[in-house]
Amino acid sequence: MTDTRLIHNVGAGALEWLWAHRDGFQLEPDVDPEVGFLERFKPIGELAMICKVLFREGVAGSRQAQLARQLLDHAWRETLDGGRMLVRGQLTEPISPIPFEVYLPFKELGYSQPEVERAAALNHRLESWVSFEATPTRRLGLSAFQRRFGLPPRPAEAELRDTTWLARTPEPWTVEGHIAYDVTHNVFHLTDWGENPDGLPPATADYLATWLPVWIDDWLDLERWDLLGELLVVDACLPRPTLDERAWEGFAAAQQPDGAMPALRTMPEGAPDEVFDIVYHPTLVAAYASVLATSRSLSRLAHAS
Repeated sequence: MTDTRLIHNVGAGALEWLWAHRDGFQLEPDVDPEVGFLERFKPIGELAMICKVLFREGVAGSRQAQLARQLLDHAWRETLDGGRMLVRGQLTEPISPIPFEVYLPFKELGYSQPEVERAAALNHRLESWVSFEATPTRRLGLSAFQRRFGLPPRPAEAELRDTTWLARTPEPWTVEGHIAYDVTHNVFHLTDWGENPDGLPPATADYLATWLPVWIDDWLDLERWDLLGELLVVDACLPRPTLDERAWEGFAAAQQPDGAMPALRTMPEGAPDEVFDIVYHPTLVAAYASVLATSRSLSRLAHAS
């Protein structure tokens, strides 16, 4: 079994890098709306969600917990201006679910912006909310977020579970990058980001137990660290995770001394903001995978003793 310290150290290093580069989580308020003002919100929502998982699992050291809280406070106060930028984003694109998705993990961690909450409740009643086009996995995620927010999901999650690629358990060799990312997020939504492994339907869990190790081997050999990290999260979401030793050792070896995780093979070169945009996601994923896998590893050790 993989050394728990190795898994833990990946997350500790990732959080150090994220804190050191916290100013990279910035918005572009003056960008042309046609370019996509809300695109810069996504990293902030991902950061909040992963910090929420870190607090939930309770396996982080005091330094990690401190950095996670500081990152959240910085993102809320400095980047989102106390949530007012989310209000502006909602006004810019009234029916977009992005401000709602970004806000939810902050709300669950005690932050509050009433105007965003009122907009979410209003949009939930609109027919446009359930009519705009989205992939089955994205739609499943939005319904899961509505449930967590306290709204009745539209559509209901039960109506969506069987509509995804993963639910159909297709030929496993047809998986490619885009499908694999949908698979990982499908699992995140079904398990509430690893909180409820039993949320996976038995047929889906069995399919993943059989084929996930193969996919992990493939993307490890390709050195696609971003996707490998997400697949390691999926493994930790399963009822019986493997915590694959070879994959974790390769993943840890790819991490840079400062904690950054390259997306593909080696670190990119370029201006600092360009490098941040390429590296922030695999580094966030490294923190996420580390927290969940550390929690599962410690649970396994506790049950073995």
